[in-house]
Amino acid sequence: MNKLELKIPPLLVVVITAACMWLFTTYVPLVLVTFAGQLAIALVFAIVGFQIAVSGVRTCYAAQTTVNPLKPEDSNTLITEGVFKVSRNPMYLGFLLALTGFALWLGALTALLWLPLFVFYMNRFQIQPEERALSQQFGEAYLAYQQKVRRWI
Repeated sequence: MNKLELKIPPLLVVVITAACMWLFTTYVPLVLVTFAGQLAIALVFAIVGFQIAVSGVRTCYAAQTTVNPLKPEDSNTLITEGVFKVSRNPMYLGFLLALTGFALWLGALTALLWLPLFVFYMNRFQIQPEERALSQQFGEAYLAYQQKVRRWI
């Protein structure tokens, strides 16, 4: 299983997850869900998710550190400001919120079931390896940051 660590770019994981959500909604629509304001709520989730993810990227660029999720060892700055005060993984949180918006827009329970799978995959194969690399890179400062700020939110 370690062969999957840091191998698939997170944005590709988002695209694959969204495709699976759409395919299952289209071909295995177990329970369709509709409610008043559904599309507006879906749009809010997607927009907020996009803004959080972009804020994380901008913060990394401003700190002149890498945004390459496949090479966390290239990080040269431990960012603890901005959106990183709220989440250690704002880009991934943003992706999750955007996927939640997409699932709500699709309006099927089968779409929502992909969200925990996305979180599991990201935790196991992306975030945990990143955390190991950042712990080695920044030592006690990163461990203190882990104690202060949650992984997702």
